[in-house]
Amino acid sequence: MSKKLLEGYRKRLLDKKKGVTEAYNKNKNYGRLTEDEGTQDLADKASSAYTKEFLYSLSNTDREVLQKVDEALQRIAKGTYGTCVECGEEIEKKRLEAVPWASHCVTCQEKLEKGLI
Repeated sequence: MSKKLLEGYRKRLLDKKKGVTEAYNKNKNYGRLTEDEGTQDLADKASSAYTKEFLYSLSNTDREVLQKVDEALQRIAKGTYGTCVECGEEIEKKRLEAVPWASHCVTCQEKLEKGLI
């Protein structure tokens, strides 16, 4: 993989990391604001509880994405980015364009999702 292409993926990964971090911080601050709303009627409390649960699940997803992005950045530093961590084959450019933090080729990802690896 060319240095120019690698640098493009690195920039996209860093942008994703920044975006997820900013969204996480915004959601965390929103959670604090909803706690400070004072007295609410039952419908407002239910809506607030749903929103907090949604934000909590979103932050779990964000943490997973951040971890995968960090791992991809480490693979770039090691010189192994774009290679499937399972089979060692090259990950298709089309897949990396769609999911730059991908660590598996399509075949191994499908096996992973089916619990075969």
